[in-house]
Amino acid sequence: MADAGCYQLLIEIKKDIAVSVGALGVCRFERGFYVYTGSAMKNLEKRVARHRRKEKKLRWHIDYLLAHPAVEVKDVAVHLSEDKEECLYNQKLIAAGATAPVRGFGSSDCRACEAHLLRFRISDCGLWISDFGLVFSM
Repeated sequence: MADAGCYQLLIEIKKDIAVSVGALGVCRFERGFYVYTGSAMKNLEKRVARHRRKEKKLRWHIDYLLAHPAVEVKDVAVHLSEDKEECLYNQKLIAAGATAPVRGFGSSDCRACEAHLLRFRISDCGLWISDFGLVFSM
């Protein structure tokens, strides 16, 4: 894996949960499938590996969610690039029907996106093919 790019985490939340997410406060998430879009302009492979671990220092909004025992990263799609393209890929998900369950989640430094964590209806998730050219496996 190259050192820089954008990634999408396919996340399953196995039951309705409430999670304290740093400055966002307590956020509620319904059972279902979500995609988190992020970027790492260096150490991309390490960033993705970090997201897959449960034990870590809670730094980003997504860390708080992924630390919950009812939350699992099911798959990861990666787009290698020297450009920061996470908003481009996130906007494509929104255009495909994904919705933002928590305004500002993962997008504190972004003016273009409502959030970088998006939710899909369970019935749509199995059909989702990312713009990275990868099929998320269930």
